[in-house]
Amino acid sequence: MNAYKTLHSVIRVGRVETDPVERRLAKAASVEDLRAIARRRLPGGVFDYIDGGAEDERTMRANQEAFARTTFRPRVLRGVERADPSTTVLGRPLAYPLVLAPTGFTRIADPQGELAVARAAERAGLAYALSTLSTRSIEEVRAVSDGRLWFQVYAWRDRGLVAEMVGRAKAARYEALVLTVDTAVLGRRERDLRRGFALPPTIGLRTFVDGALHPAWTLAFVRGEPIRFANVVGHGVGDGASPVTLSDYISTQFDPALSWADVDWLRSVWDGPIVLKGIQTVEDAVLAAERGVDAVAVSNHGGRQLDGAPAAFDLVAPVSDAVGGRVEVLCDGGVRRGSDIAKAVAAGATAAMAGRAYLYGLAAGGERGVERVLTWFGADLARTMSLLGAATVADLHRGLLALDDRPAGPGPPTSA
Repeated sequence: MNAYKTLHSVIRVGRVETDPVERRLAKAASVEDLRAIARRRLPGGVFDYIDGGAEDERTMRANQEAFARTTFRPRVLRGVERADPSTTVLGRPLAYPLVLAPTGFTRIADPQGELAVARAAERAGLAYALSTLSTRSIEEVRAVSDGRLWFQVYAWRDRGLVAEMVGRAKAARYEALVLTVDTAVLGRRERDLRRGFALPPTIGLRTFVDGALHPAWTLAFVRGEPIRFANVVGHGVGDGASPVTLSDYISTQFDPALSWADVDWLRSVWDGPIVLKGIQTVEDAVLAAERGVDAVAVSNHGGRQLDGAPAAFDLVAPVSDAVGGRVEVLCDGGVRRGSDIAKAVAAGATAAMAGRAYLYGLAAGGERGVERVLTWFGADLARTMSLLGAATVADLHRGLLALDDRPAGPGPPTSA
């Protein structure tokens, strides 16, 4: 009896979790864990669309490898009682230096799609960039969020349509436009080709079998509203009933003749901040600054466009050296942990951007999965800052990194 009492006093019986979403999320401690859950839950074609890159996927892998091969130079005894990761981007506050990057067709990961992402971003105190190719409209997303919203645009051939969307974004209080400039043509995404995957999804033998093996996703897909090009409904495409696929639409709208004059045109129809997303050289960053944009996002489209393009993080330091102080620099690609955000900022970025990371969370656990990712990122960043001896984001400097191609110093004064 005494042994039972002793055992009872040291063993705690945990609560049995009955919520299936919470049970799934409880098994995850990292974005990579959520990626594994997403792989199990999603049909193969859907997962590969989210997870895959162009051709041999070298650039996609390089985005993460660039962070992984960069080590820290932590400073100790710095008297950091509490690290504060808050910052400002485009003149307005963020809880920490991260912007949720635009991703198209988000509802293939979860029926709530962009609505879930926008709500989670607002609660986290972060900005969310809605894609032109979203499955929820500009107005639908604003209706569920009073947070910081940006709108991503392309310089399509139909300038009237682009101008109309820009006007709608302004009316809905979106604060910035993100002009994507690395998609003159669509990259060759071989996972999609092997799967025969198209957007919106079509039903064939292969997709039927794939869906049957993932009944939860398939049931939600069948029960939900048709996946549509929500921002272009009424323009001959986008209502979910049209046979037009993403690749078909891109081939008719994307303009291979995209030029710097298109940046000037966008400025003529929008008087707010403009972020140029897809900068991959110092030279183009300088041209962007001379054109008067407010920020450049160093990005290779998550490795989904030109395979062999440089890793985004590798360009942050040289781009920051060239244009820092004139425009803000965002690092888009490969972010999986808060420590990656710390590296990006220390290298010279104003903030990082992330897309796949929150999509894995969305696929694994819906809105709560996105919230889990954003909570991890904020906590990871604050912990990393404490371990580096950085009390604020301003204390993250290049002297805290051992970069491959340059000396580490000198950073701020080294006195105690």
